[in-house]
Amino acid sequence: MKKVSVFCGSSSKVPGKFFREAELLGRILARENISIFFGGGDFGLMGNVAKGAMEERGHVTGVIPQFMVDAGWAHKGVDDLVVVKNMHERKYKLIHETDGIVTLPGGFGTLEELSEAITSKQLGLITVPIIFVNINGYFDHLLDFFSSMLDDNFIRPAHLNMWSVIPDVSGVIQALHKAPGWDANVIGMAKI
Repeated sequence: MKKVSVFCGSSSKVPGKFFREAELLGRILARENISIFFGGGDFGLMGNVAKGAMEERGHVTGVIPQFMVDAGWAHKGVDDLVVVKNMHERKYKLIHETDGIVTLPGGFGTLEELSEAITSKQLGLITVPIIFVNINGYFDHLLDFFSSMLDDNFIRPAHLNMWSVIPDVSGVIQALHKAPGWDANVIGMAKI
């Protein structure tokens, strides 16, 4: 496990518990010599993940579209800032050029990144661990919705094994290393 993508929110108005967990995640990954790959923003949980890692002398790479750089949203202190053309290219890099994905609470952008990662894993385009950090039950409703997909036969029971859920960032390293394997060919995608 050399590089982990972190999906999380950029809002600066969320409760402090989310900021503390984001910063701690950055520290934990840096202490394990795991490079962080994130959306490149300087605000919200994104900024705190980078801050925590950089304070531990960890390596942080931001991937950000040019329009966000032009708007002044880019984190100026990261080791590497990869400027891409658009959001699609950013998501592709974050999802397909990593050894694992950790998702903290966030808004629509976080949900979009997470959905694309899960879909890519379902189709066998990636096989990396996907971890939900379910701080204060933040993802409970989303996980219930996934169960409804199963109840109505839109997915198979095995599809609920594409990710792991942990209550806080303290268990992230163990979750990354113990995530269940995934082989879309064995699961079979032709029929649900």
